[in-house]
Amino acid sequence: MSGRGRKASLPPAGHARPEPLSGDGLVVHHYNKASRAKKYDFSTLPVNEALQRSLAAQFAAQCAPSRWSTHDSSDGPWVNVKAFTTFLSQLERPPRDLDELTVAQVKRWRQCQSVSSGGYYAFTSVVRLLRGDARLQSGPVAEELARLMRKPKSRTQSYPETEFDQIKTAARRQFRAALLRIEDNAGQLERWREGAFADGSQEWLLGEALDVLARTGDVPRYPTTDGQRTVVRRYRSALGGTRAEVTWHRLFLTRMEAVGLGVLLMAEYGWNLSVIDHAEVPRASPDPGEDGHPTYRIPLEKPRAGHPYETRNVTDDGAASRGRLITQALAATRFARAAVEELAPGTNRLLVWRNHCPGRPFRSAQRLAPIGRYCFGIHHDHAGEWAAAEGLTGSPFQRGRRTVTALDRREPAQHSQDTHDASYALVDKRVRADAVEVIAAGAEDAADRARKAVLVAQVRDAPVPGDVQTATADCSDFDHGPYPAPVGAGCGASFLLCLGCENARVHPGHHPRLVHFHQAVTGLRSVLPSAAWAAEWGDAHARLEDLKLKIGDGSWDRALAQVTDADRDLIDLLLTGSLDT
Repeated sequence: MSGRGRKASLPPAGHARPEPLSGDGLVVHHYNKASRAKKYDFSTLPVNEALQRSLAAQFAAQCAPSRWSTHDSSDGPWVNVKAFTTFLSQLERPPRDLDELTVAQVKRWRQCQSVSSGGYYAFTSVVRLLRGDARLQSGPVAEELARLMRKPKSRTQSYPETEFDQIKTAARRQFRAALLRIEDNAGQLERWREGAFADGSQEWLLGEALDVLARTGDVPRYPTTDGQRTVVRRYRSALGGTRAEVTWHRLFLTRMEAVGLGVLLMAEYGWNLSVIDHAEVPRASPDPGEDGHPTYRIPLEKPRAGHPYETRNVTDDGAASRGRLITQALAATRFARAAVEELAPGTNRLLVWRNHCPGRPFRSAQRLAPIGRYCFGIHHDHAGEWAAAEGLTGSPFQRGRRTVTALDRREPAQHSQDTHDASYALVDKRVRADAVEVIAAGAEDAADRARKAVLVAQVRDAPVPGDVQTATADCSDFDHGPYPAPVGAGCGASFLLCLGCENARVHPGHHPRLVHFHQAVTGLRSVLPSAAWAAEWGDAHARLEDLKLKIGDGSWDRALAQVTDADRDLIDLLLTGSLDT
């Protein structure tokens, strides 16, 4: 099915995906998901032809949708293969084919790689190709190829809070200005279509120019003698001139404004640049409640192996809601998306912007090509250009996504929990710094709970003369305990806390009733909600477990056989709280 629910047309009978490897075995054509091809000519590599063919065969084997679905996936390995063959060509005796590759050559290639992430990926991507050859799946060279290379830690760090706020403020200011401009002109166009202006007035001329702009992507123009096109004279005054800022900017986002919107999507939802670049139009459904707030079902695609597709649902129920940005993005791109739908139905992309120079050659076979005057998504070059214009260093997307996922959301976004922990949270300095207080507080809380939940009472072999008997132990100092009574002398604690008091002493005479107490508390676990049991009986149960460890299973079992009716009655009174009244 297509994105809008129409049944997709079937390919012609006998259709098959073109083979990536050419007949001569030297050229590989990688067809991406959109069936656009990129050519890799292995005959240009500076090694023997037999080795060129072997490398081309292994490269072609990776050019399958289940492995390399995008040209970005094949571009990196191609660069690394060229570097590897250049290295081989400079050896005193270069191998003529893969079966002549030696352990020493592999070791030397490994040592030539830098300790950076670039060196790691250069080595591992070539190894992955080499190990696909049947001749390198066993033997000394295969064992050397199988040796793991330590993956360097990522040096990309999250933004400081103030810097990330600056980035979001710049993007929000830029996109808000664009949205207000488009909304204002959309209102002017709507009033013109409703006949609100007198024919020939400046407002009427502006409305007519906007109508042409919405339908064609440009205001009315005519060709000049020098081959250029300029705005028809009767509209110039109403528009305010001939510059782009007062003509086609009125209804369409510019390239930099589209990047600003992309930065906001990254900051709000944690999407990376590839997801934003390919984002489809969210489908809106009214909220089932009476308020009718729209809920957007957002389809997301991240180029990766496994499960690249997922969806997110967000609701616009107010200015501060997570769905408000989607509503604004749809409003800012509605004229561009409508024009694209007329030119190429079913394109269904969210980020559409109007190109300042339509017809300029489009060199990327990976990204969706422009349709008429309209371009889609955000290229990493655009992100760098936006950052430079805002006085920032480098694209904001990679560091910004790390900031959102590792610090703001603190949960995965289009990646696994293991990837989130290893590649985002554990390697980030801000995450580690923020975790110091949390870890310290957690350790202190755990220690405090441990002190409360373990047996503090002294374990004795016999009663101590002068001790006062309680329901669960003997007390050596009833008047000076850690829980003084609110009024007058004495102890104000429940008998449940005796085992957690250093004044208490437990001897074999207490064991039978405490064993019965342990059984009763354990039985309550099956009839009470977990939270309620933990709050009421968790600490007492932990202390009894600790006592069991201290006296041993043998003594515990003997005590179980010695439980009397008096012990049972006493514990029943303790469980019901009758002894605390």
